[in-house]
Amino acid sequence: MEKIWLEKSYPPGVPFDIDPDKYPSLVAMFNKYSVQYSDRTAFINMGAEISYAELAKKATAFAAYLQQDLGLKKGDKFAIMVPNTLQYPIALFGALLAGLTVVNVNPLYTARELEHQLKDSGSKAMLIIENFAQTLEKVIDKTPVEHVIMTALGDQLGFVKGKIVNAVVKYVKKMVPAFKLPNAVPFNASLTRGAELTYTPVEISGDDLAFLQYTGGTTGVSKGAMLTHRNMVANLEQAKAAIKPLLEEGKELVVTALPLYHIFALTANCLTFITLGGTNLLITNPRDMPAFIKELSKYPFTAITGVNTLFNGLLNTPGFQDLDFSTLKMSLGGGMAVQRPVAERWQKITGSRLLEGYGLTECCPMVSLSPYNQESYNGTIGLPAPSTHVKIMLEDGSEAPIGKPGEMWVFGPQVMKGYYNREEATAEIIKDGWLATGDIAYMDEQGYFKIVDRKKDMIIVSGFNVFPNEIEEVVMMHEGVLEAAAIGVPHEASGEMVKIFVVAKQDDLDESSLIKHCRDNLTNYKVPKLVEFRDELPKTNVGKILRRELR
Repeated sequence: MEKIWLEKSYPPGVPFDIDPDKYPSLVAMFNKYSVQYSDRTAFINMGAEISYAELAKKATAFAAYLQQDLGLKKGDKFAIMVPNTLQYPIALFGALLAGLTVVNVNPLYTARELEHQLKDSGSKAMLIIENFAQTLEKVIDKTPVEHVIMTALGDQLGFVKGKIVNAVVKYVKKMVPAFKLPNAVPFNASLTRGAELTYTPVEISGDDLAFLQYTGGTTGVSKGAMLTHRNMVANLEQAKAAIKPLLEEGKELVVTALPLYHIFALTANCLTFITLGGTNLLITNPRDMPAFIKELSKYPFTAITGVNTLFNGLLNTPGFQDLDFSTLKMSLGGGMAVQRPVAERWQKITGSRLLEGYGLTECCPMVSLSPYNQESYNGTIGLPAPSTHVKIMLEDGSEAPIGKPGEMWVFGPQVMKGYYNREEATAEIIKDGWLATGDIAYMDEQGYFKIVDRKKDMIIVSGFNVFPNEIEEVVMMHEGVLEAAAIGVPHEASGEMVKIFVVAKQDDLDESSLIKHCRDNLTNYKVPKLVEFRDELPKTNVGKILRRELR
């Protein structure tokens, strides 16, 4: 079955296979492109820019500090808990240059979540932004963390602007709760000290761990996916091969609004665009949509990535339609299902197709992507990435025929090594090298894959499978709806019934008009029986709606 996409559907200009050993490691990749594109701007944040050469210089200084002053050795775990700022790429590449394994941490974690991740990973040192230092203070004594490096929002914005931003954040906006971490070293001081020290290059192989990337914990305890340098290099080459016909080396600017500590932005934006000599425009707070749009107006951006809620939010914010989209070549949605009404409106306003990709943390994350030459949204997650095989498995262990839904399994060089210190959990998800995704999908006759829903989110009404994605997409077609989520709730007669949670665009939206709209577009057993209006829906750090919290 998996050969159909090779024979019928693979887009021209994209190779069937990539070389996962093109670079021995991410460090070798970074060293190559930081020299090749030395004069190009690598990252922009709040008006401040850093070139590839300057990034390499600061990352090397940070690596020297980690090695010489902190005594960290190859394989030690280093946690990074900062939002999208210039500090992130400096610390990221500095830690990798030092041979460390990076543990990305969501700054919005609670004390309990932070304690779990630091203990589970065995992190010896970490970089944290001061806004969330109070959280670390509560748990640091229960973790293996020996060294803390502290940064403030404006630390890399230049002396004058940095001082002003830090003062406003701390004293005017009062965004830094009081904390006591007396041994913490300021980030800028670590760079100054590191510049005086000698960096010792580390021999890194493809089998060495680049990241312990923790799953969101939406399906139980958060687990660390072991992503090797080879896994990551493979996924970079896969992503680059799939989008390269759209893009030019040394000429791209990608909007990075999703957090870099999340695997989607880390791979699709930060790392992939480095191999293209591109510029990442880092958005620190994309939830402030008016400020986000003002930032977009300053730059001729050529690419943007996001989740459905981000694109939907932009479309519904005044001023977005007035932006200049003449340079925009690629819009990429992932992390959650892209909804047809959002994709079609996005293309109408920007003139750019909203390509849908599919991935998961355990695959670095890219598994499939809509072809770069696809003319419009087609409701699928596209075709498997180069060197990636996908099969649909039925409950009885057989492979599903074309058009029949089953669990999606993935095989390729991007599949993780396993879960850190969790052999049983690894054995449950990886079978003979195939990764069982837990997502229900089917393949059509053209070789395109369509995600039906998460296995665990499926609603069963009188024995019929109802997929929340379908319900949500129909609800979103109503002009009065801003956001929607569907769940199953217990029902005596049918086992479960469908309930929807809705954020309305207009005050006069009522339950009866929504139900009628659903009846016009859905078969009876799929029609929601309950409607609850909310001011907002619970979301993950990247904007993915949390159905489990609604349940």
